[in-house]
Amino acid sequence: MRCLVIILFSIFSLSAQNFKIEGQITSNDENLPYANIIIRSIEKGVIADIEGKYSLKNIPSGTYVIEVSYNGYDVAKKEIKLINNEVVDFNLNQNNILDEIVITGTRTFKRKTKNPVIVNILSSATLENVQACNISEGLKFQPGLRVETNCQTCNYTQLRINGLAGGYSQILINGRPVFSPLTGLYGLEQIPVNMIEKIETIRGGGSTLYGSSSIGGVVNIITKIPKSNNFELSYLHQSIKAAANENILNANISLVSKSKLAGIALFANKRIREYYDANADNFSELPAIDNTTFGASFFYLPNENQKLEASVSHLNEYRYGGEMVDQVVHLNQQAEERTHDVWMGSLDYQINFNEYNSALIAYLSGQQTNRDHYTGIVPDDPIATEAHLINPPYGISETTTLQGGAQLNQRINQFFKGTNVLTLGGEYQRDVVLDVIPTYSYYIDQMTESKALFLQSDWEIIPALVLLSGIRMERHNLVDNLIFSPRISVMYKPQPSLQIRTTWSSGFRAPQAFDTDLHIALAGGGVSRISLAENLKEERSNSFSASINYDHPAENYIFGFTLEGFYTTLIDPFFLVPLGEDEFGERFEKQNGNTARVQGVTLEVRTNYKKKIQIETGFNIQSSRYNDAIEVLDGLPSTREFLRTPNQYGFANLNLRLNQKFKSSFSYVYTGPMKLLHIAGAPEQSMDVFFTSNSFSELSFKTSYSFELINTAAKLEIFGGIKNILDAYQTDFDSGKNRDSNYIYGPAMPKTAFLGLKISSF
Repeated sequence: MRCLVIILFSIFSLSAQNFKIEGQITSNDENLPYANIIIRSIEKGVIADIEGKYSLKNIPSGTYVIEVSYNGYDVAKKEIKLINNEVVDFNLNQNNILDEIVITGTRTFKRKTKNPVIVNILSSATLENVQACNISEGLKFQPGLRVETNCQTCNYTQLRINGLAGGYSQILINGRPVFSPLTGLYGLEQIPVNMIEKIETIRGGGSTLYGSSSIGGVVNIITKIPKSNNFELSYLHQSIKAAANENILNANISLVSKSKLAGIALFANKRIREYYDANADNFSELPAIDNTTFGASFFYLPNENQKLEASVSHLNEYRYGGEMVDQVVHLNQQAEERTHDVWMGSLDYQINFNEYNSALIAYLSGQQTNRDHYTGIVPDDPIATEAHLINPPYGISETTTLQGGAQLNQRINQFFKGTNVLTLGGEYQRDVVLDVIPTYSYYIDQMTESKALFLQSDWEIIPALVLLSGIRMERHNLVDNLIFSPRISVMYKPQPSLQIRTTWSSGFRAPQAFDTDLHIALAGGGVSRISLAENLKEERSNSFSASINYDHPAENYIFGFTLEGFYTTLIDPFFLVPLGEDEFGERFEKQNGNTARVQGVTLEVRTNYKKKIQIETGFNIQSSRYNDAIEVLDGLPSTREFLRTPNQYGFANLNLRLNQKFKSSFSYVYTGPMKLLHIAGAPEQSMDVFFTSNSFSELSFKTSYSFELINTAAKLEIFGGIKNILDAYQTDFDSGKNRDSNYIYGPAMPKTAFLGLKISSF
């Protein structure tokens, strides 16, 4: 009897006792700080410390599966039977291409396959494979995105997402909207790729938490962060049809302290390009560019629960397009000259508490842009010419953008048997734009101010069902009423490799001047300017999307696809109404129109064979139309179609890496026919017309070979290739000073050969 009592007491004591699980998280013999460790069956989790060590305490006896995840690594799982304190170490494998960590969809770190919003990733490796020199050259290799050049003289660019113009897209840098309207004109081409870690993109209005301009989508440019001690130096030479040269020098260095408590990443870029004349009229189609960019990002960990991050960058660019004569710019028959000086910076502080179930993030970011510019044409009339020489149209621009805010994330481990991450935040944004050309009586002095609160619930009801809901409440100084922008997304995973998503959201755009409104176009011997109607009101949107995402990983290959349908209704959409001509040229006014609709389908296909052969492709079929026809220019019939908006476009990438030294890549971009406006004035164009372009295909190739430098910890890579091999470049440019500078379409550059080398540590 006594033995039975002792046995029963021992069993009871054992079952009632709590134990500890501890261990070390590493990868290739290096510690992984701040990895996530969780036992899902009891919703018990912890984050590893700075040395990669973790400890799960007060765990009852039983059988458990421990799961470890870390940004950029495969998820690792181990099953244990806990009857005593246990030591369980993990060694993670790097680079799971199907399940990377993303932040843009929810403003919190989350794996792609668990995110209710589709987030596409453009990695620095992809940017390198397609030999993108700046953001505008890289973004066209993302599904649903299209980068277009909008001016034959200055070559400003805009990003279109799912058929919507640039003003509908929110461009972020490290999650902060410091891309001012003025920066939006040239910033995509000014930011070099060597400062970029990756770019996350969201199509559609699924991220209204970022602000009013995310109707079309969000592009989040994430800059390089210091991870280890390394350096990289590269030089690139490009020959543009053997008629113009471009030289680019990049430098990067990253330093991390031995304690891993601090690190800094530095970058620098120098780009010089000669102007290029495509039709031999001595007026450039590609402007001359002299760009210098440098910057740094920094992190510091005061303790294991806190992190401080800061970044700063400076950009100086000279850009000239027009008559190719080296003299004082206003003496040239037609020209645009810009000198930009841009500073950008950000500061973020994060503190984790409550066993890492709570996090408070405070942030401050800003941008200052100063621009001196000239936009002009020497008139034909002698009297007007004399007036032009006495008072040439020089101008100045000044833009200041500031944003500050705070965000609290709270993880509730048992929320109706599920897990919920609640996010509550508030932010303030102020944007001041001054753009003046006294000669044209052109004057924009715009101040926009926004105060917003946002609330989000990211609820994993069960592992197979996630509900993401949120609302942004915004007070904008140019809108009379408080604006509520809700969104709701649902993801269902019938199996681990299959996700079904649906999203609804609403948004708005304030009645303000956006990027393209600040551009002065040259056409027909004069300039065209845009002003805002006095009674202009905000534009509202309702967006809906549904998608199926499937990825099948096998032993030697991975295959996947995403099929998404989207539908956006624009209420009181902005459009330009022609007001006729004055002494300087055409005038347009931005007014509200009737409803417009954008709808379509996006298909992505991807495959990877043993990481040696990789294929990525995306294709869009869409329609963008106003409900009622609008007048575009006096004397032309009204139209319901969005101009400069093809109904089909897409891309494809093929990457080959048969060994560690040799790799090659092919890239392809397709753009279908689009309706364009062509204004008369040039010798080739005697009347204003609508014109439908042909489709065009842009095929490019790159190959590289790398080898280790003897007795050093560095390697040398030699690379070369051809962009736009088929030279699918526009062939019907206007000529002369009276050309229509907006009549430009097709690839940004003609056939271009390139050769370069890169030295880096390993």
